[in-house]
Amino acid sequence: MKTRSRTLIHSPGLLVLALVLIFTTHLSLTAQQVRKVGTSSAKFLRIPVGAKSIAMGGAFTAIADDGSAMFWNPGNTAVQSGYTLFIHHSPWLPGLDHNYAGFLLPVSGVGVFGINVVSLMSEEMEITTMEAPMGTGETFTAASTAAGFTFARNLTDRFSIGANFKYISERIFHSRAAGFGFDVGTMFITPFRDIRFGVSISNVGTGLQMHGEDLNTYVDVAPNKEGNNENIVARLKTDEFGLPIIMRMGVAWDWQMSAGTRLTIAGEGVNPNDNNHSVSLGAEFATLNEVLMLRGGFSELFLEDREKGLTLGAGIRLPATEGLAFKFDYAYQDFRHLGGVHHVTIQTAFQP
Repeated sequence: MKTRSRTLIHSPGLLVLALVLIFTTHLSLTAQQVRKVGTSSAKFLRIPVGAKSIAMGGAFTAIADDGSAMFWNPGNTAVQSGYTLFIHHSPWLPGLDHNYAGFLLPVSGVGVFGINVVSLMSEEMEITTMEAPMGTGETFTAASTAAGFTFARNLTDRFSIGANFKYISERIFHSRAAGFGFDVGTMFITPFRDIRFGVSISNVGTGLQMHGEDLNTYVDVAPNKEGNNENIVARLKTDEFGLPIIMRMGVAWDWQMSAGTRLTIAGEGVNPNDNNHSVSLGAEFATLNEVLMLRGGFSELFLEDREKGLTLGAGIRLPATEGLAFKFDYAYQDFRHLGGVHHVTIQTAFQP
């Protein structure tokens, strides 16, 4: 009994991690009453960014240690000490390409500045109408884009805070919608085995409403009268939909198994405004002095009718030469009905 108690006392990381996971699991199981699926705009803002984070099941808010931090938790961009270029690409789902690019610039004594762009673009699709159900010979595309500016700084050696302000645009053929949003996040490193807590709120901002000439139509304002103009130009009025607000609360713990070998365990509770609560779990095993990383995770646990499942991935970090570091990450994400999706990330960092 004494040996067991001593082990628990000297492993607060596992204890705290277990408590957080129990709490987030309780939320997920008790908050499955009201569903708001399909009630928000700009759904592309919910697509995860970064092969490392995706491979870990999206349990990344308490880690966020690469260029994708501007997406997951802008507060943790404050830990970046070098100029960082981050590029992510994924042939998302059939007919769609998802891309993200970010650049971080630390300024001594001030904080870390960053810019980022994320886009979801479709391939060309054929236009069909009631009169031409087999196609008119014309094609159209759809695209969703968000461009952001990030600032973060360390308030203490264990606490940081940051925000990402972004312009959001969605377009389909000749119609578009635009608005503004922001993300805010914090990171706290506890004195207990350096367990990390991260909290972020994403996509708070204005609603989006479609406008454009594709909404023009012809109407007869007096169909029961003869001699009137039967083709008066009118415009359909669309509803405004809010952004997909997401609150994330995560915890992560690093276990140094031996010299040059590390195991990171992470858990996260996710609370969106357009779906029910869920839990994400992930782990990363790093060896060869942080040269090779193997990752796995699971997202949308306890979510009814979930689509996402197991995630796997790996990463390679090349030794820095002349202050320049290079990192390559890959992730595979399984979908229950839509097959698997591949993600690739390249990051370069330069120490001035």
